Amino acid sequence: MKVGIFGANGRMGRVLIEAVQNEQSAQLAAATVREDSPWVGMNVGELAGVGKLSIDCCAVDTLNPADIDVMIDFTLPAALAQNLAWCKENQKPVVIGTTGLSNEQMSVLKEAATQIPVVFAANYSVGINVMLALVRQAASALGSSADIEITEAHHRFKKDAPSGTAMAIGEAIADELDRDLSQCAVYGREGHEPERDQETIGFATVRGGDIVGEHTAMFADIGERLEITHKASSRLTFANGAVRAAKWLTSKPAGLYSMKDVLNLAD
Repeated sequence: MKVGIFGANGRMGRVLIEAVQNEQSAQLAAATVREDSPWVGMNVGELAGVGKLSIDCCAVDTLNPADIDVMIDFTLPAALAQNLAWCKENQKPVVIGTTGLSNEQMSVLKEAATQIPVVFAANYSVGINVMLALVRQAASALGSSADIEITEAHHRFKKDAPSGTAMAIGEAIADELDRDLSQCAVYGREGHEPERDQETIGFATVRGGDIVGEHTAMFADIGERLEITHKASSRLTFANGAVRAAKWLTSKPAGLYSMKDVLNLAD
């Protein structure tokens, strides 16, 4: 499997290079940076700290589609449209881990998936995707009486809040309880407020230091509390999951897939 990576100079881009290098059945074929980036022409391996490799960083418009089987994109939302346009034009599957997408950007992604295979997930950790299945079970059993709160913590550089993963956890719980998250989510509490509405789902966000990612879904009832927590200690966790998704995606027809499909997790 010949893999191309959009955004090689980003934090996740560099880790993805390492993950592809570690995967025996994958070969790093290309890695892009912005066309005006000072990283254009730099050796990809030296950029990622894995030793010199046979390819250099390039701009998207200089990619050779004949060299690539699948692309992986963990760039910023602003780059999504250009990256998807290249994948559509060249009929290349793409794994997308970009979070913080607007409704318009999600529409662009969904339209692309009518023409090419796309895996889109807020989090590519296998553990997080098992957690998404577990919170559905907890919601089904406890959601009618428990107060539900979601907390998440990430490094100081993360721009979107709550995290895409926290929102995915909330969506899974709300879907299981037949609630509309856009109507029942509470994103902050301050001052004197009325008694908590049991139908709401609360979110709390922490940003600091180099925290890779921590998420907890709490189901708090009178007399007992269930907490389901996932903690990531290395970005390789996410990168390895994305490479796994890329391997799975290369044999699939056009469509929008999730890590639940990749891992064959039941609803």
